Amino acid sequence: MATGFFGIDPHFTTLNNYSTIGAAIQADDLPFVNSFAQLPPEFYTRLQPTPMPAPYFVAASSRAAALVGLDETTLRQPDMVAAFTGNAVPANATPLSAVYSGHQFGVWAGQLGDGRAILLGALAGPDGVMELQLKGAGLTPYSRMGDGRAVLRSSIREYLCSEAMAALGIPTTRALTITGSPQRVARETIETASVVTRMAPSFVRFGSFEHWYHRDRPEQLKVLADYVLANFYPELLNEANPYKALLAEVTRRTARMIAHWQAVGFMHGVMNTDNMSILGLTLDYGPFGFMEAFDPGHICNHTDQQGRYSYANQPQVGHWNCYALGQAMLPLIGEVDEVEDALEVYRPEFSATLERLLRAKLGLRTSQPGDQDLFDAMFAVMQRSHVDFTLFFRTLGELKQDDPSGDTVIRDLFIDRAAFDAWATTYRTRLAAENSVDAARRAAMHAVNPKYVLRNYLAQVAIEKAQAGDFSEVGTLLAVLEHPFDEQPEHASYAALPPDWASHLEVSCSS
Repeated sequence: MATGFFGIDPHFTTLNNYSTIGAAIQADDLPFVNSFAQLPPEFYTRLQPTPMPAPYFVAASSRAAALVGLDETTLRQPDMVAAFTGNAVPANATPLSAVYSGHQFGVWAGQLGDGRAILLGALAGPDGVMELQLKGAGLTPYSRMGDGRAVLRSSIREYLCSEAMAALGIPTTRALTITGSPQRVARETIETASVVTRMAPSFVRFGSFEHWYHRDRPEQLKVLADYVLANFYPELLNEANPYKALLAEVTRRTARMIAHWQAVGFMHGVMNTDNMSILGLTLDYGPFGFMEAFDPGHICNHTDQQGRYSYANQPQVGHWNCYALGQAMLPLIGEVDEVEDALEVYRPEFSATLERLLRAKLGLRTSQPGDQDLFDAMFAVMQRSHVDFTLFFRTLGELKQDDPSGDTVIRDLFIDRAAFDAWATTYRTRLAAENSVDAARRAAMHAVNPKYVLRNYLAQVAIEKAQAGDFSEVGTLLAVLEHPFDEQPEHASYAALPPDWASHLEVSCSS
C-alpha cells in the first residue's frame, strides 16, 4: 500500500494479482489507493459523489482501460457504470476533491478547486499508476456558482480529444469511460448530464502551488512540493536544489507539450494556470480546437474575447504560466535569480522541439542554415490562402521532387497558387540539398502528419447522434482517431474539409 504521502509503494496490488482467476472484476474489487488523500486535510475535501437517476453506459476507451488493467466489457457492467457515474463508490476508493487557486485569463482569481471533479484514487497498470477522477459527479465545496455537473456534449468532446491526443503522441490526460443520465442540466440550452472518468498519474496543477503561496502558507507549499518530487520526480531528489530542479523540469515539459500543440495545430482554448499540469500533460479539455483554415490569430474559445489564448499566443502564455509557477515556488527555491535560471530552459526547449517537429513534418532529415526562413515563408503562404492545416501537411508528403506538374492536389488548397509555387521551389531545393528520396520522405512524413484529427464538426456529429440515443458514432470516431496517421480508405470522409454548416459552430468555456 502507499507509504505515506512522500511516496507510493511501487509493488502495491494491481488488478492482475488481485482478482480471482476466472471471476469477473467487480467495482468493489478495484484495488484503489490514494496517495493524495494522505496529504494533510487542508489539501482537499473528502466527500461522496452525488448520484444521478438511471445511469447508462455511453463509451469506453479500450486503450485507456488497458492502462489500468480493465477492458470495455468490464466497464459495461452495471456495477461499473454505477461506480463511474458516482452512484456507488467502490469499497477501496477514497473520494475527494482538491483545492487549488489560479490565474484565469491573466487575472488572479483566488481559490478555485475541483468544482465538478472527484478523485476516486489510483490503480496500478502495466506502465505505472493512474489516478481516476470523475468529472461531472456533483457539487463540491469548490463549485462556486456551478452545479457540479458535466453534460453529454462536453464529456464526449473531452473523451474523444484526450484519446486523440494520445494517439498523436502528445502528452495528455486520458479518458477511460463516459456514462450518462436523463438528468437535465441547464447550460446555454437544457442538456442531459454525463460523467467522464479521466486518468492521469496526477492531477496536481500549477494552481495547486499558487494556492499556498498566495495564502502565505510555506509549510503547505513544501509539503506539496515534497509530495510531487517523491511520487513523480524522484530522480530530482538528489539535486543540490530539488525545488529548482523541479521548476526547471516542469518548465521543460510544458515547453515541449506546447511545441507539440503548435506542430499539430491544436488550440487548448483556456490556458489558465489552474489548467496547467505539473506533469506537463494536456489537461482540462473544454473549448479546444484543431486549426483548419490557417490563421495564427485564430481564437477557438468564443468566451476569449481578447484573444489571450489564440494559437499564436500559446507559446508565450505557456511561458507566462511557468513564471507564475516560479513565483509560487520562490519560497522553496530561495532566490529570484535561481527561479529565473530555472525558467530559462523554456525558450530553448520550445524552439528546439518545434524545429525538430517541423523538420519531421517537412520530411527533412538534417538541420541546415535557412530552415527557419523556410518554415516562416511556409506559414506566411499558408496564412494568405487560409489553407487547411492538417490537409496541407498530409498532402505535402505527396509532392514529387522532380515533377512540379504533379502538384495539382496541393496547389488546389491555395488561393494564391503562385505563392505556393515559389515556396515549393525553395522547398525542392532544400530537399535536393540532402539528397531526399521521394518514397522514403513520403513514408516519413505520413508517419508524423496525421490524416485525421478531431475536427469540431466530427465531434458535433457524434454528439448529436448521442443526444438522440445513438452512441455508435462516438465509437466509430474514436476508432478512426486512434490511428490518425493511417490511410483508412474506408473512413476517408473523416479527413474531409468541414461542411458549410460547421462554420456556425462555436465552443466556449461551457464546452
